[in-house]
Amino acid sequence: MEPIEINAGSWYLRGLRADERVDDRPALADGGITDPDHVAARARQWAGGEHYSWAVCEPTTGELLGEVGLTPAGTDGTLGGWARPGHDAALAAATAAVRRFAEGALGLTVADR
Repeated sequence: MEPIEINAGSWYLRGLRADERVDDRPALADGGITDPDHVAARARQWAGGEHYSWAVCEPTTGELLGEVGLTPAGTDGTLGGWARPGHDAALAAATAAVRRFAEGALGLTVADR
């Protein structure tokens, strides 16, 4: 599956990026994720259907504020995420939106990590 964008009210969710237009790696490092392969690994996980991850973004600048992830396992899914300091409200809205997507579109029963 390709990354799916989700509207989360005041925030928008998209797949992680590290290309000529958008590079999420500096913001990921601010969140403690310094693995240079993190963005590519998340893309491979989307493609393989093993884990779906969204960058939680500020809509006017596209700045990454956190990351929400969903790991499917049969008819169940596990949901978790993190936010940069001061962005807990964005994480809460994003997590709720991903839960609705997982339950409604994917038919998963979701538990929090």
